[in-house]
Amino acid sequence: MTRKQKKMLTRILIAAAMMLVLHFLPIDGVLGGWLRFALYLIPYFVIGYDILLKAWKGIKNRQPFDECFLMSVATVGAIVLGRVQSGDYAEGVAVMLFYQIGELFQSVAVGKSRRSISQLMDIRPDYANLETAEGETEKVDPDEVAVGSVIVVKPGEKIPIDGVVLSGHSALNTAALTGESLPRDVSEGDSVISGCINQSGVLRIRTEKEFGESTASKILDMVENASSLKSRSEAFITRFARIYTPAVCYSALALALLVPLVRMAFGLPADWMDGCMRALTFLVISCPCALVISIPLTFFAGIGGASKAGVLVKGSNYLEALASAGIVVFDKTGTMTEGVFEVAGVHHAALPEEKLLEYAALAESYSTHPIALSLQRAYGKAIDKSRVTSVEEIAGGGVTAVVDGHTVAAGNEKLMTRLGIPCDPCRSVGTVVHLALDGQYIGHVLIADRLKPNAEDAIAALRRRGVRKTVMLTGDSRKVADSVAAELHIDEVRSELLPADKVANVELLLKEKHGKEVLAFVGDGINDAPVLSRADVGIAMGALGSDAAIEAADVVLMDDDPLKIAKAIGIARKCTGIVRQNIGFALGIKALCLILGALGMANMGLAIFADVGVMVLAVLNAIRALNTQNA
Repeated sequence: MTRKQKKMLTRILIAAAMMLVLHFLPIDGVLGGWLRFALYLIPYFVIGYDILLKAWKGIKNRQPFDECFLMSVATVGAIVLGRVQSGDYAEGVAVMLFYQIGELFQSVAVGKSRRSISQLMDIRPDYANLETAEGETEKVDPDEVAVGSVIVVKPGEKIPIDGVVLSGHSALNTAALTGESLPRDVSEGDSVISGCINQSGVLRIRTEKEFGESTASKILDMVENASSLKSRSEAFITRFARIYTPAVCYSALALALLVPLVRMAFGLPADWMDGCMRALTFLVISCPCALVISIPLTFFAGIGGASKAGVLVKGSNYLEALASAGIVVFDKTGTMTEGVFEVAGVHHAALPEEKLLEYAALAESYSTHPIALSLQRAYGKAIDKSRVTSVEEIAGGGVTAVVDGHTVAAGNEKLMTRLGIPCDPCRSVGTVVHLALDGQYIGHVLIADRLKPNAEDAIAALRRRGVRKTVMLTGDSRKVADSVAAELHIDEVRSELLPADKVANVELLLKEKHGKEVLAFVGDGINDAPVLSRADVGIAMGALGSDAAIEAADVVLMDDDPLKIAKAIGIARKCTGIVRQNIGFALGIKALCLILGALGMANMGLAIFADVGVMVLAVLNAIRALNTQNA
C-alpha cells in the first residue's frame, strides 16, 4: 500500500472504531442528545473531511455537480434529519464511511494496474558504460551517448540504447519487451534493442540511435500517453456524468418538495421529513461512482495486461476498436514471413554448386541487399574483395562484375535477356538469381523467405476469434504471393503492389466493412506506414519493424509473433465485455434502487449498497482485465 492508502485505511479504522464505541455508549437526557450529536461529528469529519473540502472547492469553482457534492449533501442531510427525528446519526456517518471504503478499493485496484505496468516497463536504464578512446569505461547518462559510440553492457545490466554487437556472446532476457521468458542468444553482428537484460557475457555494442529514439524510451512514452486517448465508452461516461449529476440533484430537490405536496393534495398531513429523507436516499443511490471509476479502470487494466503479454496499445480507443475487428489485412515480408532470405537451392548448375555460389557471392560482395547478403551467407567463407573489379549495378536487373578475370553476371531474367543469354526458368516459388560466366549460362540460385513458425496458426486463431476476412497485400510477385497465401489459408491476396497501391486497396476494403466492423492492418516496413495510418487500427511488428511503422501504428507487437494479433483482439474483447457488464450492472441496479427510493421503499442501507456496493463490485470486475492468460 502507498502512504496515502495507509493513511486512508487508518482513518477508516478509527472512524469505524469510534462508531462502534458510540453505538454502545449510554448517553441520555437533553444534554445527552447534543453530546451524542457532537461525538458523532468526530468520526464523520475524520472519515469525510476531504470529501467535504472537495465539494466546497467545486461550489467555489462553480462546478458543484460531482460525486463529492452528492455525498456531502446526502450525508450532511442524513445527520441533520437524524438530529431532528430520532437522534440517530449512524446512517449519515456510515454512508461516508462506506463510500471511503469503496474509494480505497478503487485506489488499490488502480495501484495494482499501475504496478503491473511499472514492473513491466521497468526498462529505463539508469546509466550507460561508455567506452573511451583509451579503452576504459565511464558511467554516463544514456542521454549523453552519441550515435556510433561504443558501450559495454555487463551481465545483469540493461541494454541502454539500440545498437549492434561488436564483440561478445550472451543471452538476453527480453521478457519486459515481449512477454516471453525464453532468452535470446546474441553474438557479434546481431542487432540488440534497449530494455533487454544481459544475462551472461560482456557485450560491446555500437549504438545506432540516440537514447530518446531507442526502443525502451519509445515504449515508455507509448504507455505513459496511452491513458490520454479515451475510448468511446469512456467519452460517453464523461458526457453522461455531466448531464446525469445535475439531473439527479434537481430530481432529488423536486422529490423533497413533491412528496409533501402530493400528500397534501390527497388530504394527508404533509411529511416534510419523509420527503427530505427520500431525496437524500435518492442522492446517495444516484452517485455515478461505479461507472466513472470502473470503466477507465477496466481499459487501464486492459492496457496493462496487454503490455505484459508483449502487446503495446497506444490508447483505450484503439483497444475498444480492436475488439470489433472483422477484416485483418497483412503485409507479407517481415509480417507473415521472417524477412530473412536464404538460399533454398541451386538448379541447372554447369559448375560445382560451391563454385557457382562463390562466383555469386563475390559478384554481390559490394551489395547490402538482403538477397546479396543471403548469397554471401550461403558461401560461408571470408570474401576477398580484391578478387572483384568492375562492379556495375543494373537497376531492376542485378549486377555484373569481373571475378578473377572472368565476367560474372548475377540477376533476374530481365538481366539475362538484356545480355542476350538464354536462361532456364525455375518452377519453384521464390526469388531466382540467374548466373552467367563469360557470357555462358551456368545455372540459377533459388532464394526463399521462410514463413514465421506461427503464421498459419495465427490465421486459424483469427478465424476462431470471428474475423470475417483475411487479406494479404504485398509488393512481391504474384507467384510467390499466391503460394504464401495458399499455405496460410488467407482468404484473398493482392500482389505486385507499390506503397500507394496498398493504400488504395485498403480504401477499397474499408468500403466492404459490415456495420460497426473495424479493419486492422498489420505491417512492419517503412513502406507500410501510410497504410497503418489509414486503417481503422494499425498493428506494427515492434522487434524488426521500422521506426516509421511503429510510430504510425496504434498497436505494437513487441516480439513480431503474428499469433499475438489474435491475442490482442482477445484482450480487447475481454476488456470491452467487462465494460458492458459494468455499465449494464451499475445502471440496472441504480435504476431499480432509484425507483424504490423515490417511492420511499429504500432506506440508507440499500442506498449504500447501490452506491458503494455496486462500485466495489464493478471495480473488482474491472481488474479482471489484468489477467490476459485466457484472453
